[in-house]
Amino acid sequence: MKLVILDRDGVINFDSAQYIKNPAEWKPIPGALEAVARLNQAGYKVVIVTNQSGIGRGLFDMDTLNAIHEKMYQALFAVGGRIDAIFYCPHPADSGCDCRKPSPGLFKRLAECLNANLVGVPAIGDSLRDLQAAAAVDCQPMLVLTGKGEKTREEGHLPPNTLEFADLAAAVEHILTGGEA
Repeated sequence: MKLVILDRDGVINFDSAQYIKNPAEWKPIPGALEAVARLNQAGYKVVIVTNQSGIGRGLFDMDTLNAIHEKMYQALFAVGGRIDAIFYCPHPADSGCDCRKPSPGLFKRLAECLNANLVGVPAIGDSLRDLQAAAAVDCQPMLVLTGKGEKTREEGHLPPNTLEFADLAAAVEHILTGGEA
């Protein structure tokens, strides 16, 4: 199975320090939706793995998260793209759960649900915790410089072999061309 794993906020859509709390706040990063569609058209399953601690903090509820995702699905559909699954952690940072990135719990659940071997699977994120969770299950960590990406790069401590790209469109180009420049 051809698979790509994406973080959501800061990779597909603009992020916010105040969280994305309703569909009106969800705005795609230019080129991101088309990049997902390119993956789909090349036969890739595209799965989102995302921390959504706003639920655990009481900033929004499941109906609102579903409405945000519905807006994303509709926007993707309009450009010929789709997301095949979303795995999310609703817990706040201090919960100690095993699903909140940087813990690899969501990645392990994804592998189990899709019966997928994650070794070498591209996992694209904008924060260190995205990359750490990916590396813990032997995915190929890929940092995009959108969202928190530039700050993440500046702070360093990236997992070994992390690849860096300007945005999701550039990362997808790399995947689809077999890593050629």
